[in-house]
Amino acid sequence: MEQLTVKEKSGANYVLFEMIGVFNAYTSHVAQNKIYDAIKNNNVVLDLSKIIELDMAAMGIIMAAINDGAETGHSVYLKSLSNEADKQVSATGFKELLKIINSVTEVK
Repeated sequence: MEQLTVKEKSGANYVLFEMIGVFNAYTSHVAQNKIYDAIKNNNVVLDLSKIIELDMAAMGIIMAAINDGAETGHSVYLKSLSNEADKQVSATGFKELLKIINSVTEVK
């Protein structure tokens, strides 16, 4: 069965979630609450370099976290998109509006 592993690391002004595997409707519960809880108090960085599948349910979680962050003055950053993650992010039509970074030093 496909699975998602989420490794959490804290930085000076962010919480980094390294996402590994499949981030979709079946596995999103692994990350959803962690992301929603973190965005209340910190910027959130989602490292998507090791994602092998990303679906619209996962994008919905990301977009909801972006909206929640806007209410608290925090941002969601997408770091190092894998090819599959990049395809799905591009398919949303919002790629230019998202904060996509290559390094956590870009977090403001």
